[in-house]
Amino acid sequence: MTKQSKQEALIQAFKNLLKEERFGSQGDIVDALKALDFDNVSQSKVSRMLSKYGAVRTRNAKQEMVYSLPPELGVPTTKSPLRQLVLDIEHNDVMIIIRTSPGAAQLIARLLDSVGKAEGVLGTIAGDDTIFIAPISVKNINFTLEKVTELFEKV
Repeated sequence: MTKQSKQEALIQAFKNLLKEERFGSQGDIVDALKALDFDNVSQSKVSRMLSKYGAVRTRNAKQEMVYSLPPELGVPTTKSPLRQLVLDIEHNDVMIIIRTSPGAAQLIARLLDSVGKAEGVLGTIAGDDTIFIAPISVKNINFTLEKVTELFEKV
């Protein structure tokens, strides 16, 4: 097998394992990949792969916290079905708060971090279903609220 085909096989095995929604730690993923004969896999490599493919920790059907992949891989876009996951957007003159469907906050926050300062977003903090957005300027929070709302308007 060539180096490239080994890498492609590793990526496919990684994605297949995450689809099972049963791995609660990066170490569990490393062990599962090693059991599939991917011997050169480390925790840091798994961490990079989780980040690259947008994996998040969410609850599975048994209510266990596990790693899973979003339906569309990579950085989410506003053209994706993620719009449907945003339930409410409001602010308190200091911070913008977005409520999402359960498990969706980290995906939405990743999108917001990618648009960043152009839209007035200094940074985000995401839980399971709530995102706090720190605007670049509290004085201009309405601009940031408007730009964020435009990203998730129902079309």
